[in-house]
Parts: sequence; C-alpha cells; structure tokens
Amino acid sequence: MDLTNIPFATTDWSTIEPTRHEGQTGTAYWRTCQFASTRVRMVEYSPGYLADHWCWRGHILLCLEGELLTELEDGRQFTLTPGMSYQVGNDAEGHRSSTAQGAKLFVVD
Repeated sequence: MDLTNIPFATTDWSTIEPTRHEGQTGTAYWRTCQFASTRVRMVEYSPGYLADHWCWRGHILLCLEGELLTELEDGRQFTLTPGMSYQVGNDAEGHRSSTAQGAKLFVVD
C-alpha cells in the first residue's frame, strides 16, 4: 500500500453506488474509492455470506457492525465484532470471510 500523492478529501459513503459481489452463499456490497494503488471500501455482507474464494491480498479491516468470521487456510478462525480489526500482508496467509448475521466493514487494501 502506497499512500503518497493523495490530497486531503472527505468521503460521504452514502453517495457512492454499491457494487454487488456474490459469495458462495450470500452477497457482498462494496462502496469503493480508488486512490492510485490503494483501494478503500465500505463493505456490507448479507446474513449467511461465505466468500467464494481464498483471498491472498493484504488488507487492514475494521468491523463496524455485526460479526465477521475470518478463516485462514491453515484452519485457524478469528471472530471480529464491532471495534475489532485485523491486518494481513499481501501473499502472507490465505483467508476468507463469512458471517451468520451480516456485517459492515471498513477495508483498506
């Protein structure tokens, strides 16, 4: 992540049109801003969401609402509740997300 050459600005996330991303089950809705090579997103997972792939991209992720289960390829699992975050580097550890009740996240990658 390279945070250079980004001028100060504010973001009203409610004005950004969400894009729909189907999971293995459930749906994710992304509101995305792109700043050079850095992507910043507000992501909402529907109840019952399960990612359809293992992700190897690095993220800094903050859980805002709901509960998020993150599973690593080696079998470890971590539950995030509002106010909790995780960070993982590019190509560090394969991970995928799921949620029984739904979740809202702020993600930088």
